[in-house]
Amino acid sequence: MTFALLSSENIAVELAARLRRRRLAQELTMEGLSRRSGVPLGTLKKFERTGQISLVSFIRLAVTLRDEAALEGLLRDPAFDSIAQVLDDRKTPKRGRIT
Repeated sequence: MTFALLSSENIAVELAARLRRRRLAQELTMEGLSRRSGVPLGTLKKFERTGQISLVSFIRLAVTLRDEAALEGLLRDPAFDSIAQVLDDRKTPKRGRIT
């Protein structure tokens, strides 16, 4: 499933479903994953039900399920195809503007 056509809420629900499938594939109960990750059981239950969770808790769950590699691609800096792109990137503002 591609995220391009989904709302933010639907992406969160899909991520929760993917995490649940990984948990079940590793034959972990919610209690087991909660204990191993340090994420409270109530937080995990809410996440699997609604998709709502803090970023830190989500990362803890992904690392516990040995899926931290999936996090590597998030918000990655773009790759350069030429030296000209590298030089142009140095001219890009490093701070946002106040609007």
